[in-house]
Amino acid sequence: MRITNHPLLGPQPPVNLVPLEVDGQVIWAKEGEPIAAALLAYGIRLCRTTKRRGEPRGVFCGIGHCTDCVMTVDGIPNVRTCVTPVRAGMKVTTQRGLGQWPNDH
Repeated sequence: MRITNHPLLGPQPPVNLVPLEVDGQVIWAKEGEPIAAALLAYGIRLCRTTKRRGEPRGVFCGIGHCTDCVMTVDGIPNVRTCVTPVRAGMKVTTQRGLGQWPNDH
């Protein structure tokens, strides 16, 4: 679900693809793009569920102001995926409720 030949900008230049683990599944993402953009390119729309009702949430504002896109990234909960760039080897998990800090914090 990526645009490779934009109608106005033309063909897009080649990019460095890196592995990104999402809920145990490896996807390939453009290095440096927002995590949320990589997820959306793979059709992954769920970032978290709410604490009280367990309702699904995904990208809403896309500029880091709301918290709908927060996920647990490399064991750290509440990371805003719409403004956090992809780097090789990241581990991203769907966050349930408020998330949970690793035991060493």
